[in-house]
Amino acid sequence: MMTTPELQTASLAPTTGRELGTWKTIKATVDDEIAWVVLNRPEKRNCMSPTLNDEMLQVLDAVSLSEARVMVLTGAGEAFSAGMDLKEFFREADALSPAQREITQRSAFEWQGPRLRNFSLPTIAMVNGYCFGGGFLPLSSCDIAITADDSTFGLSEINWGIIPGGNVPTAIVHTMSLRDSIYYSITGETFNGTKAAEMKLVTESVPRDQLLTRVLEIAEVLKTKNPAIIRVTKETLRHMRSMGWSEAENYINAKFAEAQYIDREDGRAKGLKQFLDDKTIRPGLEGYKN
Repeated sequence: MMTTPELQTASLAPTTGRELGTWKTIKATVDDEIAWVVLNRPEKRNCMSPTLNDEMLQVLDAVSLSEARVMVLTGAGEAFSAGMDLKEFFREADALSPAQREITQRSAFEWQGPRLRNFSLPTIAMVNGYCFGGGFLPLSSCDIAITADDSTFGLSEINWGIIPGGNVPTAIVHTMSLRDSIYYSITGETFNGTKAAEMKLVTESVPRDQLLTRVLEIAEVLKTKNPAIIRVTKETLRHMRSMGWSEAENYINAKFAEAQYIDREDGRAKGLKQFLDDKTIRPGLEGYKN
C-alpha cells in the first residue's frame, strides 16, 4: 500500500474513526460500525484511475475484515466520481498490448461490478456532487443511493465518440427505464439529483445540507438488522431479476434455507418467540431484539 495525502478538499464523510489502511487515492475509516470509503482524487473530481481501481479491491477486503456493519461510498470534494480517468485509463492504456490492457483494466470491472454488487455488507452510495459516465457503475452497484438535490449526473460518452462501456449500459437499464437510459445516453444531457430520484437511478434525493444526516439515519437502521439475512436478501433480489417465476421460486427456497444455516443470531427463532410467546414486538413495525 502507498502513502496517502490528507483529503485535499473537504469530504462530507466524518473525519473521526479508525483508519483501515493507507492508500494513495482512497480514504477508508470505520466509525461506530460504519465504514466510510472516500474516493480521494478531488483535484480530478475522483475520476477512477488504474491505481484507484487496484486500491479499491484492497479497501473492500479491509472493510470486510473490519467491525463495520454498513459501508458508505462517497467522494472527496465536489464530486462522487467523474467516471474513468480519460488519460490514465484510456489514452495511456491504448499503448499497451491487449494482455497488458486487460490486466490494467480488470480491477475496474471487478470492484465496480461484482465485488460491490455482491459485497457482504449493506452499501450506501452518498452522491455529493458530480457523477458521470463510469461513476454510474459503482453508484448502481451499491444497495442504496442517496444524493443531494443539486448533484449533477451525466452519461457523456456520446460527447467524445464512444458508447457507455464497462457494463454501465447494464447498470442503467437495471435502474432507470429503457426510455430514460436511451435518452440520456444519446443526448449526453445532464440531470440533477431530483431527476435521478424520479427515474430511480438513486433511492432518494435530499437538500445538500441534509445529505449526511439522511445517510446516517439509514446506516443506523441497517446496523440494527441481522447481517446474515441482509446479505442473503441482497443476493436473492439481485439474482432473481433475470429469472422466470419457477426458477426464482426454487432459488428463493434455496436462499431461505441458506439464510437459516448461516445466521449466527438465530433471528427467526428470536423473532417468533418475541412476537408469538413474549408478545414484546410487532414485526410489521419493528425488528426483534438480539
